[in-house]
Amino acid sequence: MDQQDAQQATISRITTGMPVIDSAGTEVGTVDLVQRGDPNAVTVQTPTADPGSSLDELIEATAVEEPDVPADLAARLLHSGYLKVSTDLTRTGAVYVPADRIGSVADGRVLLAVGVADLPPEE
Repeated sequence: MDQQDAQQATISRITTGMPVIDSAGTEVGTVDLVQRGDPNAVTVQTPTADPGSSLDELIEATAVEEPDVPADLAARLLHSGYLKVSTDLTRTGAVYVPADRIGSVADGRVLLAVGVADLPPEE
């Protein structure tokens, strides 16, 4: 099993609502979203809103796509897989955990290989 397969096996054992603990033992928050990696993922395209469009189309165009991070990071997260974690430790209320930063899953908790400061916050 290569590293990518191992990461996907680990991420497949994670469910929403699980507590997330960083490498220092700090409780980061709870899993909000689990996204398995897609090796064929393409980069996220930012929708362009036509000023003449209807209100519904405008709302749809501004709907947040996950992951809500810069495009280069989003492409990497979609490719490798990630967790979105609700947290009180950032201004935006959520951080993203790339699959390669997940240390293990044990006792119903997700243990990270890094500290919370190394996780990209939601924009």
